[in-house]
Amino acid sequence: MTASLFYLIILACITVVIILMIGIGGFAKGGAFNQKYANKLMRLRLLAQFIAVVMIAIFMYARQSGG
Repeated sequence: MTASLFYLIILACITVVIILMIGIGGFAKGGAFNQKYANKLMRLRLLAQFIAVVMIAIFMYARQSGG
């Protein structure tokens, strides 16, 4: 279980980085894209970070429990 969860954590972290890069790129470019999607991207990033942190906590608990 921990091996597959580890790969899901890596995927979740990569997803957070991708969302962050899109948000930073939109902020740097400005314009209509930034006005329309900046807040949505921030919310999506926060959700993705929350999911990644929860998965990391579950992974650490499973490793400590010997699961």
